[in-house]
Order: sequence, then C-alpha cells, then structure tokens
Amino acid sequence: MYLITNRKLSTRKKGLDVFGKTPNVKGPKELRLVKVERLNDQWVTTPVDDLLSKTDVKRLKRQHNLDIDVNERWYGSLEVACEIFTRAKNENKSILFFVHGYNNDVEDVINAALEIEALYNVIVVPFTWPANGGGAVSGTAAYLSDKSDARVSSPALDRAIEKVHGFHQVFTSASQASNRNKANQKHKDNPEAAAALFTRLTESECQVKISLLCHSMGNYVFKHVFSTTDRFSSNLVFDNICLVAADTNNHDHARWVEQLDVRKRVYLVINEDDSALKVSRIKPGREQKARLGHYLKNLSADNANYVDLTSSEGLGSEHTYFKGDTVKANTDIQKFFNEIFNGRAADDCLSYRPDLKAYRLN
Repeated sequence: MYLITNRKLSTRKKGLDVFGKTPNVKGPKELRLVKVERLNDQWVTTPVDDLLSKTDVKRLKRQHNLDIDVNERWYGSLEVACEIFTRAKNENKSILFFVHGYNNDVEDVINAALEIEALYNVIVVPFTWPANGGGAVSGTAAYLSDKSDARVSSPALDRAIEKVHGFHQVFTSASQASNRNKANQKHKDNPEAAAALFTRLTESECQVKISLLCHSMGNYVFKHVFSTTDRFSSNLVFDNICLVAADTNNHDHARWVEQLDVRKRVYLVINEDDSALKVSRIKPGREQKARLGHYLKNLSADNANYVDLTSSEGLGSEHTYFKGDTVKANTDIQKFFNEIFNGRAADDCLSYRPDLKAYRLN
C-alpha cells in the first residue's frame, strides 16, 4: 500500500515510526509518498525516491505507452501511479482516495484502508495528515490541535488531488492513443469506420474508476481546499465523492459543496445519533455550530445527494459506519457504500424522502 502524506518523515527511524506527528519540516503543503508493507509481523516502510532518472522515465514511457516528455523532471509518483493504475486495470478494481479524520495515527489509517479494501474489493490510496490528537495534550486541546493541522494540511490535499487528476489524464490519453492507432490501422481508408471502432474500443475496455472518501475531520481538510480560488482542484477527477460523518459546519456548507465536480454523484451521509459529532459540537467554553454529518436541517446544496442512515439497523451512535460492526450487522449499508466506492451510482439502494430532502436506504 502507498500512503500520500504531508507528515514529517524521520528516515533514521524504522517501521511506522518514520511518520511524525507534525507537518513536514519543509512546510505543511510538502507531499511525500511512502510504501508500507507487512513483513514477518512488522511494518516495513519505504519512502519513494523523489526524482526519477531519465532511464527510468524512458522505461515507464515504453512499458505503459505514455505520451510524456522524458526530458522533463519526473518523480517517483509517476512510477507509483503506473503501478496502481496497471493493477487496477488488470484486476478490474476501482481506486478509492481516502482522507481520514481526527485522532488517527498512521497505523489506524492503514488498518482502516486494509479493511476497506477487503470489504469493497478496491485499491485504497490514503492521504494521511498529522491527525495525532494533539500528542501530549488531550480532550478539547487535542481536538483543536487537530483542527489547526487540518486547516494547514488543505494545500497538501489540494496538491495530492491535482496529482491524481494529472496522472489520470496521462493514462487516459495513453489508452485513447492506443485505441485510435488500432482503429486507424484496421480502417486506413475509411475515417468513419475508424472513428466508430475507436469509440467501441474505448467503451469496451476496462475504465479505471476513481472515487473519494472523506471521513469526519477529513471533510474539514477537504472543505478548506475550496476556501480559495487559488487551487488545483477546480476540476475533480472523481466518479463519486462520499462525505461521511462530516465534522464541519452544516451552516453555509452549500458554498463549498456546490463547487464539487464529479462524474456521477456527491453523497453526503448523515447519522443524527453520531456520538463523536455530538461530542465535537460542544467544547468547554465554546460551542461549535451543528455538524454537517449529524444534522438533518438546511440540506441545501443542489448537487448533493443527502443520505440519512440514522434509523438503519445496526447503526446506533456509530461514527465510522462504512466498516466494522455496522456493515457486519447491516448488509444494505455495505451494499450502499460498495456502489459508491466502486464508482457507481447508488440510486437503486435509495428512496427519496421529500419531507427530509434526503434519501434513506430501501
């Protein structure tokens, strides 16, 4: 598994200890890729080298038929993208970009990603930010510490999304070029027949789907990507965006949610009884506004599909209900998330409630 992170990396340490609890020393928008494997009951971490040699770039260009300039500076992320996209295509799997929430250390993130992969047969690429719960502090101070790290991590998330978008374009262009060449070779003297064959080839081949899951305070990081017009993420590459248990204000959320650009759907999933969001709303000496992930009023974003899971069997006061005991107890919830995480519309799982301006499971 590969992790994208803006955490400080301590290369002198081993295992998951290489991941720090503070942002990268070069700045919170600095990104690194780290390969994580489980070998002999130990976590083995390998930071991906930044700059690729021209020889490596030529090899990747040849192996994957990429339309890239080998004289440009290319980084290790290109080789990782080749590996992930090739695996997704060969195994007919979707890619799920995952932004975790508050008080998650790196092992929590990895275990969550592995469980998601097992449940939904997808390839998970986590973006992990310094959500260590405040380190030595606890309670309200820890929560506010994570909120601060979440805000400063939004430019790094923005850059990560821009990278995903760029690599997706590279691989899509390579696939289309191959199909166009096949069509033109078969129908050299018939442009109309060549165009028709190109369309059939493109539609018939496995198209890798990419979706985004933001959980809890991960939505707060994502929201702040859209707090400025000076961002990379104006045109999103995702088939679906799933905002679960969003620990951000319900108030005025349409301003940023309506900026989300997707191929299929934006799903905003709510549990009114979410105990973690109830706790996060009220802090000693201050009160936060109603949280988006547990509030069924003011559901006003025109492009969002609001999904109320509150009364679903097995949900209760759960906060992380796309995995764990909730999906074991309720296969309908698992089916719902399976459709979304695999880049499909989950319409068949849902019934609309006009009184709520939201959907519920069938």
